Amino acid sequence: MEDPPRAPAHNPFFRFVHAVQNTIDRPVTWFRESVVTPNRPDHVYYHQKFRRVPTIDQCYTDDPVCRFEAQQQFNRDKLVDGEIVQLVRQRLKECIAYEIPDQDRKCAKLKEEFDKVSESFCMKYADLGPYNNVKDAYMKQKHRMLWERRHGKVGTGMKNEDEPL
Repeated sequence: MEDPPRAPAHNPFFRFVHAVQNTIDRPVTWFRESVVTPNRPDHVYYHQKFRRVPTIDQCYTDDPVCRFEAQQQFNRDKLVDGEIVQLVRQRLKECIAYEIPDQDRKCAKLKEEFDKVSESFCMKYADLGPYNNVKDAYMKQKHRMLWERRHGKVGTGMKNEDEPL
């Protein structure tokens, strides 16, 4: 009869490998558990939340710091709004690809949401040009509001002169 296999703890090769592993792994594990993990922030950089600053209409004309902060907030908001449009567009494309024979019926809600999101993005940021700034966006919004007050919602046709404001 054969001898039973020896337990790995008594094998000299196993003890050597175990000793090498402990020599390499223990300092690394100690460093991670004692230094890295306790000093790691709770949030990740891509979930950073910036405080809201005054908008351009709340800034004084001679306050360059306030105008700069408003511009930076406008840039961040534009990036976030663009990402929202891309996410909704991607969801709509995936729904259409998955529901190919009945996509008109099954993806109608996503289509409406995409139309709404893209319309609001275009209302705010379209026609500003490549070197857009927060002041131009504010002026565009002001002109749009004046137009709607005088002529009704954009795209619905102009009001008659008889209709009250």
